[in-house]
Amino acid sequence: MYYISISQGINNYFRSELLNTFYSMKNILVIGAAGQIGTDLTMELRRRFGNDNVIASDIKSPSEMVLNSGPFTKVDVLDKVGLEKIVAKYKITEIYHLAAILSGNAEKAPRRSWDINMEGLFNVLDVVKEKNLDKVFWPSSIAVFGPSTPRTNTPQDTVMDPNTVYGISKQAGERWCEYYFEKYGVDVRSLRYPGLISYSADAGGGTTDYAVEIFYDAIKIKKYESFLKEDTALPMMFMEDAINATIGIMEADKDLVKIRSSYNIAGISFDPQTIAKEIKNHISEFEITYKPDFRQKIADSWPQSIDESKANEDWRWEAKFGLKEMCDIMLREVEKKIKK
Repeated sequence: MYYISISQGINNYFRSELLNTFYSMKNILVIGAAGQIGTDLTMELRRRFGNDNVIASDIKSPSEMVLNSGPFTKVDVLDKVGLEKIVAKYKITEIYHLAAILSGNAEKAPRRSWDINMEGLFNVLDVVKEKNLDKVFWPSSIAVFGPSTPRTNTPQDTVMDPNTVYGISKQAGERWCEYYFEKYGVDVRSLRYPGLISYSADAGGGTTDYAVEIFYDAIKIKKYESFLKEDTALPMMFMEDAINATIGIMEADKDLVKIRSSYNIAGISFDPQTIAKEIKNHISEFEITYKPDFRQKIADSWPQSIDESKANEDWRWEAKFGLKEMCDIMLREVEKKIKK
């Protein structure tokens, strides 16, 4: 028994050293690290792969926890030369490219949003191709779907007729990602994010942002005015699930990633009145009112639920958080954040 325990200890030691060597060879650049997704993703990547191995970047300063936990550099995704310098300086091996103008804000500045969303993607894909980086992640969205798309259990392959700047740019981006994979062998991986819910960073101007804002107003003033109608059901996902899916597809064996446009993923689907009811279980005096704005039309063109079976089958994706679990965590963590 003594001999076996020593042998196991030696094996564990070498396994640990092997993992440390592997991770030291992985240098990750997160573009858009100041955003809602980028904040949580950067911190989780640093937890898994080491603070010094994950370079946060954005055109603006990120949160203090991102700044204080590892390297940060400013980057404009439209500046390809600047991006190349950062890749060379930090010996980057893979990129998570998150910088984009989201759905609500994109409608206010269509041409600029198109330039940032598309030219930024081209710059990243070209740098990955030209510098022979290992792989790249780029997020798509349920915004690629449109009024003619089946709205319930939306299939992986279906009609895509987006009618927003954001959706059009994401649909075009999917095609270009697939093209770069097939034409140049760029190992690009992508997910169609549903609405994402997080307490770590502020919402970024999207149509599903009510599902983040509602928690802050519920705690601060015990009421919320929704910019979507009460029965507007949309696919949503707790950020921890989204981060696990993102890193999961990037860490999956290359042969398992069979879709190079973008995978459907889904967490839970709900509408404003449903999440308000769950919040009311915690805050009895909470009230919600409704005043739909221009984002209602956008939401009406999006799916109500998503078929994610291809992601389940190909690389074993599975969400963990339901509505109740998500609300419990959001209310607790948002209250902590407000009290700081």
